[in-house]
Amino acid sequence: MAETNDRLAHDRAVLQGVADKGPAAKAGAYLRLSGPGWLQSAITLGGGSLAGGLYLGVLSGYGLMWLQPVAMLMGVAMLGAIAYVTLSTGRRPFRLVTEEVNPVLGWGWAIATLMANVVWCLPQFGLGTAAITQNLAPEMLGETPTGKVFAVAILAVVALATIISYERGGRGMKIFENILKLLVGIIVLCFIGVVVKLTGVEGGIDWPAVWRGFVPDWESLSGVPAVFREGIAATGAAGEGLWSKLILASRQDVILTAAATAVGINMTFLLPNSLLDRGWDRPFRGLALFDLSIGLFVPFLIATACVVMAASAQFHGKYNEALVAAEPTPVAAAAVASGKSAGEYLGLLDKRLAWEHGAEQLNKWADAGAELIAQRAALPLADKQMAATLVQRDADDLANALEPLVGAQVAQLVFGIGVVSMALSTIVVLMLINGYVVCEVFGAPHRGMIHFLGSLLPLVFGAIAPFVWQKAMFWLAVPTSVFGMVLLPIAYVTFLMLINSRRVLGDAALSGVSRVVVNAILGLALLLATVGACTSIYSKAGWYGFAAAGAFIAAALLMRRKPTSTTA
Repeated sequence: MAETNDRLAHDRAVLQGVADKGPAAKAGAYLRLSGPGWLQSAITLGGGSLAGGLYLGVLSGYGLMWLQPVAMLMGVAMLGAIAYVTLSTGRRPFRLVTEEVNPVLGWGWAIATLMANVVWCLPQFGLGTAAITQNLAPEMLGETPTGKVFAVAILAVVALATIISYERGGRGMKIFENILKLLVGIIVLCFIGVVVKLTGVEGGIDWPAVWRGFVPDWESLSGVPAVFREGIAATGAAGEGLWSKLILASRQDVILTAAATAVGINMTFLLPNSLLDRGWDRPFRGLALFDLSIGLFVPFLIATACVVMAASAQFHGKYNEALVAAEPTPVAAAAVASGKSAGEYLGLLDKRLAWEHGAEQLNKWADAGAELIAQRAALPLADKQMAATLVQRDADDLANALEPLVGAQVAQLVFGIGVVSMALSTIVVLMLINGYVVCEVFGAPHRGMIHFLGSLLPLVFGAIAPFVWQKAMFWLAVPTSVFGMVLLPIAYVTFLMLINSRRVLGDAALSGVSRVVVNAILGLALLLATVGACTSIYSKAGWYGFAAAGAFIAAALLMRRKPTSTTA
């Protein structure tokens, strides 16, 4: 405890020393004192952001380079508001919301965060396991049950050791933050290296298209990208409807994934608690905003942009020619592609047959065995090319694309280290957040047995994912992130209400132009999050999902605020 107090006193002294200095001096001091922003970066640069960027590049090329940065800017604005409220009041956010705003919103926020932590931990273990077994140790482990157990054990042990270092506080917390900074740095450097290698080579990065892609183009959010249109047209009337439908459905989920993983609802729970645990208060508000910009936005922008560029250059509108040329049987397809890619390719061919001839006829051909193979083989070449183009890439596919440039071993190593770093950093922070939520609900300190036990919940569920998910591990991040998008508006509404509450903020309440500007930005963030949530609900749950959301809103409106003067 003494060590923690000494550190806080040092931080205050540093801030006071640069209070009347220029921007350069303040920036240098702020950089040395940063911490919570890197925690946010460690969670957002995880499997969801990686998968969102990869599949965004695969399905949309460079056209949506702007999407993830815009989503992150909106998220940083909301996190900035959360930091302002927290440091101005000095109160724990869960109690503040339930006592001063609305108990339904407060409990909804906490429960939604718990759900998001568990759900988002699934793809982290999936990606980490895929990277270890496919990229870093394919010959030693491979995608066998034993290999998966070993990979999961590595991830779990490292994550537990990191959480234990946090629980020890003081120097342990500093070690914890430094580990996360290191992991984030590895992630960013790995994907910068990939882009550098792809620059200046034939079929590499198209930089003019990249710069155009950073200009928001709302039309690029809808419709089939140009690179697919010629191939779809070649399939004729029999296949055109199917391929367009599949591309649009996949792009919608990927776009929602890219937006949802920029700032998730669990990040809104992490930030205020991590700020208070460091002892920060009103004098630290400027540092908190700087920390979010440098520790969160900059690494996210660089890493996700590099991922989208690499995926666009290598996979957008391209397919495995050997897979198309192979006999459409599991054995022949697996000989020229990974087992999952081969299986999905054949599955897409079967969807094409069912689209034209009906599911009943497809089942009859499948029962006959050889007849199904013959029907697949008889499909037009254009349909086979479209199927091969839309196959979901996994870790080995993505890393193998770099082999002609840097060699097989370097490609696997660079990609594997980057992915494992992403997965580990996110697993650790998801565990940390879950411990926070459990402690807040039970009114317990943020270290100790209750926090530790609460942090184990995402770990337990996440470790199961590699053994039950049979498709490409990278794709697991997509459906889980779509679910996460549904929950995000709960937090956004909550803190929009808080930052406009004069009763809560007192003399720190915003006024005049600053209040108008802040509300305009946060209102836009809430609008975009709500549109994404409604799209997710309608596409996955239909009107039943809207009915559940309506019931939650009705409960929130019926509950009266319970003002209190209690302080943290």
